[in-house]
Amino acid sequence: MADLWWIYSKPVPADGRELWTLFLQCSCITVVIGGLFYNWMFASLEYSWHLSVAMAVSFSLLLLLTLLLVHPARCVFSMIMPTLGTKQGRQLLLSTCIMIAVVNITPNIISNIKTILQVIKCICKNSSDSLLNSTALLDKVSWEFGDAIQDSIHSIYKPMNGHFRFSLLQNSSLIYQKMHLAGEKISRDFSSVEVLVKDSIRVTNRLAAGFFMLCLCFESTWYLKNYLTDLRFDNFYITKKLERLATDIRAAHLLVGSSTKLIRPRGLKLSWEEVVLCLVRAMLVTVALMLMLVLVAMDHFAFSVADTAVTKAAQFSTVPVTLNIKYKVGAGLSWLMPFLFKVFGRPSEELLLGDFNRTYHHHLIFSSARCRISPPTPPNPSVLLVVGLLFCILYTTVFLEAYTRRLCRGIAASFFQSCEERRVLYLYRKLSRRHGREQ
Repeated sequence: MADLWWIYSKPVPADGRELWTLFLQCSCITVVIGGLFYNWMFASLEYSWHLSVAMAVSFSLLLLLTLLLVHPARCVFSMIMPTLGTKQGRQLLLSTCIMIAVVNITPNIISNIKTILQVIKCICKNSSDSLLNSTALLDKVSWEFGDAIQDSIHSIYKPMNGHFRFSLLQNSSLIYQKMHLAGEKISRDFSSVEVLVKDSIRVTNRLAAGFFMLCLCFESTWYLKNYLTDLRFDNFYITKKLERLATDIRAAHLLVGSSTKLIRPRGLKLSWEEVVLCLVRAMLVTVALMLMLVLVAMDHFAFSVADTAVTKAAQFSTVPVTLNIKYKVGAGLSWLMPFLFKVFGRPSEELLLGDFNRTYHHHLIFSSARCRISPPTPPNPSVLLVVGLLFCILYTTVFLEAYTRRLCRGIAASFFQSCEERRVLYLYRKLSRRHGREQ
């Protein structure tokens, strides 16, 4: 492994064997990166597979030529991998996490809201049907009641017409049509909102992903540029070369006296500044996690409401309605009637015209098996698992960022050893001057 890394980090291969070894190394790297790039474009950014394949092949060929011919590009590319553990990598992972969550959770929430609206639509339709049918019952009652009045015993007291007429049933088709149009409009509105949200998130995620990838490349290039041009940049590590130089000059006490300010690149100790930065970054990731949990909670709440609505709607019992009509009428005798009855020899008691006592039953129905209600969609546990895994990686990168920065410095030192020697010598002289001032 050391020999392979030595060949990979050399500016120019020494012979044909090293050239073929470098070519095989770059080929393996480009094949792996090309596959990951295709999966990222097709699965995460949701490009078509034709475009994803074309972009992955083109990117792999360009990357192979760049790694094989440009030595600083190999260094920058090697630092991109640990740079994924820094702020730019977290932003890229966070955009991927948001894309996965929004694309999979938001349609689920909208689907459950549609189910709730379908339940409301079903209840409104069936209750309106029951109310319209109740007018038919009233129409039947009115006709029977009118017939009873018309069939009274004495024709001289018979009214001209005892029937009532209900015209509400004539507009039932119009009511159904308006309800259907309203339901279709709501469905179209929700579908358009769903498509708009998906398209907006997809475009935003693609732009953000491209921007963060450029930031990754820029940050690695910026680090290498500062490493090569500024001897003070990120130069506070006790490396093996510095220890060897201090031992040769018999100045090892400089490293011991400055141990509180210098860091061993392969050690696990973090400085106080690094610990504070880790805590601040962890708080920012926690804020993003809270927002994601709100979205997940909305998904569970929408499913719970939709499931309860469907269950309760199926359990709605019919409401019995009883209409009881008791009717009794008689002809009272005024001051003129006794005289007439005496003239015609009729009895003077009160004349009973008839009785009416009937009971009618009706049921109000709020739900029906004929309603087309889509079942509520439960939250996808695989999406929650992936989102949780990505946030675990985000928290891991927060505390590993200091170590990834040390790794970037080690990569740059292995690619540019002459520059590393100058930086070690500069740090040694700086420590010597500081020690002299303290003395």
